[in-house]
This record gives sequence, C-alpha cells and structure tokens, in this order.
Amino acid sequence: MKQAVIFSDSHGRIDPVLDVMKQYPKAEAFFHLGDIEGDDDRMRRATPYPVYIVKGNCDYFGSLPEQLVIDFASKKIAMCHGHRQMPYGVTDMLRYWGMEQKADIVMFGHIHTPLVLEEDGLFIVNPGSIAKPRQEGHIPTYCVMEVDDGGGVTFEIKNYIKGK
Repeated sequence: MKQAVIFSDSHGRIDPVLDVMKQYPKAEAFFHLGDIEGDDDRMRRATPYPVYIVKGNCDYFGSLPEQLVIDFASKKIAMCHGHRQMPYGVTDMLRYWGMEQKADIVMFGHIHTPLVLEEDGLFIVNPGSIAKPRQEGHIPTYCVMEVDDGGGVTFEIKNYIKGK
C-alpha cells in the first residue's frame, strides 16, 4: 500500500501543512493544489519524498506549474488549482479535463471545500483548505489517499487539529 497526503489553499500558513506532514511518516508523496503563497520550498524541505505543487490564483510569484500530470502508485494523477478548469463551480469541466489527460484521479483546490466524487472510474478530489475552510463548521481539512497493492484507491478527508 502507498500513502499520500493532499493539501490545498494554505494561503501563506504553512505551519498546519508541516504539522500534518509529520503525522504521516509512511506517506510517500505530498500534493499541494495551489495558493501556497511562497511556502513551496519549506514544504519540500520538510520531507525526503516527492512534493508536487501547482500554482493557484493567489500564487503571484515563483515558477510553479499551472498543472501537473504525474504517476503515483500505478495511478495517473492530473493536478490543477481549478480556477481555470472550473471557473463557475462546475465539476464537469474538471471531469472532461481529467479525461483529456487520461487520468485516474483529478485533484484540485480553489473552492476551499472538501469533495470526493467518483464517476466512471475517474475520481475528482478536493482536500478543502488547511487554512481558510468554507464548508459548514469551517474546520480546516486535508485528504489522505491510499492505493493498495491491487490498485484500489481510497480517499479520506481529515479534519486538521493542531498536533493530532
């Protein structure tokens, strides 16, 4: 089994991200889906494992890519912030974009609300915001992805509680 942790929309508040990263020593990759606001180097220095980060609409400086398509644990993952692929909150555009990328999983941020959808074998995942949540209760969230040896994938949205 391979494990990865997914973040988005930390908006310059990297401490919760680093705190969560310490809580998952078995994670083999970390994803940040934009609006990291200059903290990408600190995130990368916090782990020996791959850190994949895309540019969000608030990432004005730096050279982060707008989107990435990577392979992790036999899954093709298409990453974007979502502000360009989903300008009006419609996940259909993300689904079509993921299909164009021949992805198994589409990860996006921007809406600050956690979401896990699966349709026709394509997962669309948003971990919510680790710093500025917008869902009911306004609890900061992130997501843990696990891919088992048979290729089965699970996503668990987790509430962030400092130090736990």
